[in-house]
Amino acid sequence: MSNPKKHLHLKPKNPKKTLIRLFSYFRYNKIMFFGGIFFIMLGAAAQVAADGMLSPIIDSFVKGSDRSVFIRYVLIMAAIVVVIAVSQYFGNMFMAKLAQKTVHKIRKELFAHMEKLPVSYFDKHSHGDLMSTFTNDVDMLNQTLEQSVSQIIISVVSVVGSFGMMLYLSPLLTVMVVVMLVVMFASIRYIGQKSAKNFRAQQAALADINGYIEEMMTGQKVVKVFNYEKRAIKTFKEKNEELRKASTDASAYGVMLMPIMGNLSYVMYALVSMFGAFLVMKGRMTVGNIASFLQYTRSISRPITMVSNQMNMLFAALAGAERIFNLMDEEVEIDNGDVTLVGDPEGGNNRYWKVPKGNGEFEMVPLKGFITFQDVDFGYLQDKKVLNNINLYAKPGQKIAFVGSTGAGKTTITNLINRFYEINEGTILYDGIDIRRIKKYDLRSTMSNVLQDVHLFEGTIADNIRYGRLDATDEEVVAAAKLANAHYFIKNLSKGYNTMLVADGQNLSQGERQLLSIARAAVANPTILILDEATSSVDTRTEKLIAEGMDKLMEGRTTFVIAHRLSTVRDANAIMVLEHGEIIERGDHDDLMEQKGRYYALNTGAVELE
Repeated sequence: MSNPKKHLHLKPKNPKKTLIRLFSYFRYNKIMFFGGIFFIMLGAAAQVAADGMLSPIIDSFVKGSDRSVFIRYVLIMAAIVVVIAVSQYFGNMFMAKLAQKTVHKIRKELFAHMEKLPVSYFDKHSHGDLMSTFTNDVDMLNQTLEQSVSQIIISVVSVVGSFGMMLYLSPLLTVMVVVMLVVMFASIRYIGQKSAKNFRAQQAALADINGYIEEMMTGQKVVKVFNYEKRAIKTFKEKNEELRKASTDASAYGVMLMPIMGNLSYVMYALVSMFGAFLVMKGRMTVGNIASFLQYTRSISRPITMVSNQMNMLFAALAGAERIFNLMDEEVEIDNGDVTLVGDPEGGNNRYWKVPKGNGEFEMVPLKGFITFQDVDFGYLQDKKVLNNINLYAKPGQKIAFVGSTGAGKTTITNLINRFYEINEGTILYDGIDIRRIKKYDLRSTMSNVLQDVHLFEGTIADNIRYGRLDATDEEVVAAAKLANAHYFIKNLSKGYNTMLVADGQNLSQGERQLLSIARAAVANPTILILDEATSSVDTRTEKLIAEGMDKLMEGRTTFVIAHRLSTVRDANAIMVLEHGEIIERGDHDDLMEQKGRYYALNTGAVELE
């Protein structure tokens, strides 16, 4: 479940560092970046110039100057308006393209980095939080780059330009405007802080509720089976209410800012009008001057209000960017292996481990599938061991079964063989080679896993089987399906192997999905096979169908079986009984039954697996 506290930052921890890193992405699109800034600044400067042109136009008209002078000023104003329109168009277009290209690159890097993260990272972080980073945070970043950056640049140029022109027209009125601006800034600071805090709380609540919805949708079957609907609805109502309150508070302060700033702007406008009229009457300003000054007064208050609104969004986007970069900075899966898997130098079908000897030469070790655990200790946490002093071996072609209570360490052992986690102490050897020396890609390419919980991908049945080996031919896909006894039900589908799977294969039965999982493992032609009770989710008839195929699949392969039903491991070469991370019994079925220990008690029903 998504944790809102993980996602909630009252503000970015290091906004300057995050902003610099974000801007570093603009180097890939320098033309868009500098072009956008140029046109935005040009448009803002032209707007300042347009406001300034009001003074000569009005004065020339009031004083009854030569018509040609008035027309010249009007034409200059028209030219400035054209510059404003063109600059706004190109500025907005460049910034939109820059935002899309930047977010596209960030999203691509984010996903590529996520694929390199170790399995342990996904065990510690909820899918809801990760999805929120990919959706809410990236979308907020995109929106900010498209709108907020350009608006802030426009506001800065407008404020600086307008302030300069106001000082030129009347320093006295400018002092009055500055006093009013101080009051406006104080209001913005107070309301802005409240709004920003509530806005970020809204984003956190949104991430939380999205994570909960995703969790409930994924586990709908469990919800139905255990009649959890009312509790799920109650929890959702609580989270929805939390989101409503956070959104209401954020919106309340958000909508409060504009009326307050608008009213203060009107007060400032009225004061400037009155004192400006007085100065006109005294002959210290012209009518045109006061008209331009009033326009600058309006222009200088508008950007300040705009910046206050954009800053809330900017800080929320920076908080999201910080989460994105934090994910990007997570340590990727480390692979310092120097042993690779190569084909037969003589052109045969055998494969070999290419082991560097240190003197520039290599030793070619045949791939057989001999696994040895020597005094292995492991814990997911440094101070809590899950496995303690594990010693075992699996010769090529042997079937090794693990039996024990939940949490005894059965799945952990298979995770260590895959190097999803690194051991704390001891050694795991693969054909006599420390697996820490074998490159993970090559190591895992020799293994296939058939899990109790099947995950299928959107695509055709053939594509899902081929997932085990992407270069498998159509003939090899069909052969793997036949081996798993999946070919019969596949060919009876309307589109056969081209049938599209949807929603994790929900248009197939649980047994059919498991058969595809076994076929996917078969097409990979693994040396080592890991079965997490692959038949526990299928009915008796389906189990009988795949029994023969499973026997063929295991033939000649080193197989590790995590047993939930003891009937499936009677023919194992060795059965390891684990409790509390230690192997307390080992032997084949007959040996263990003669010992009349834990395994015997489990088989006779004296005790049950917990």
